Amino acid sequence: MNGPADVDSRSLLRHHGDAEVGDGLVDFAVNVQGVSPPAWLRSRLADRLVDLGSYPTAAADRRARETVARRHGRSPEEVLLLAGGAEGFAMLPRLRPRLAAVVNPSFTEPEWALRAAGVDVAQVLLPPPYRLDAALVPEQADVVVLGNPTNPTSVLHTREEILGMRRPGRILVVDEAFMDAVPGETQSLATESLPDVLVLRSLTKTWALAGLRCGYFLGPPDLLRRLVDGRAHWPVGSLQIEAIAACSEPAATEAAAAKAVRITTDREVMIDRLALLGIDVHTPAHAPFLLLRIPAADDVRRRLRADGVAVRRCDTFPGLDPDHLRVAVRGRDQVDVLVAALGRALDTDSDGRARP
Repeated sequence: MNGPADVDSRSLLRHHGDAEVGDGLVDFAVNVQGVSPPAWLRSRLADRLVDLGSYPTAAADRRARETVARRHGRSPEEVLLLAGGAEGFAMLPRLRPRLAAVVNPSFTEPEWALRAAGVDVAQVLLPPPYRLDAALVPEQADVVVLGNPTNPTSVLHTREEILGMRRPGRILVVDEAFMDAVPGETQSLATESLPDVLVLRSLTKTWALAGLRCGYFLGPPDLLRRLVDGRAHWPVGSLQIEAIAACSEPAATEAAAAKAVRITTDREVMIDRLALLGIDVHTPAHAPFLLLRIPAADDVRRRLRADGVAVRRCDTFPGLDPDHLRVAVRGRDQVDVLVAALGRALDTDSDGRARP
């Protein structure tokens, strides 16, 4: 039976960046790029509104899976459409693990879903600089979950490091929700058809689809069948199916690749500007967000909020202490606002000097 401490710990796992934002706040707490989908995608979705009187069809699902499959060099049978990455994590207990290992610090939803289903979970806590160490994973773990690049550390693990955790009878679940923000997707396993590896992809962040919930699993058909056992009928709506297909077409993937390059440039500029304030930024960073270490970070977060800027607390991530914050990578104009507010919160000027 779970005691009060277990309940408190599990409730922290459900804290997400959207809880930090509010009307009028400049948003550095949520990792979505932009406030709405681009015009071409909005048009595609609007064209489907007239079809909402009909249930989603198997044919539409198949066409979307074929588009995703072509994008990753897979077969359609290796694609499972999802109502967002969170739905994919909610499916993990259907793999019936005896012991699931979750590599932390990392996105907390998979661990919450597993614990809520009564699955035994081992927290694998990586010390700074948060590199993978297969020796820390219990050998008896038959499901291992990790993010790549990892939220909130912005660490990108190599394919070799991840595949080094494979063991007979073990399933690896790799959350690649932010991989399309990595130029060239260099360490992705999305194109690898392996019998024991599931890859989760999200379209929410790059395409500003948080309100629609779009993603997919890639993996062997037998594992995908286990994940959908007991799934509700019509689990993915017509607009979601359309969005998944649209964002997986060649023109969209080319646009995402260009955006990944812009994010990389914005991130490097942002790192330099934060460093001038004397802030410890965890590097190397490869995702559209940065992990900051600031003494009394929660006090700083509250001051920022009072000054109109939302950032993400990080003490809810296992393995991180209250001296950490996460900030989304943004363009120059928004970073101007963040840097000025941080200067006031830290009582320093833009060169990191204490104000008189």
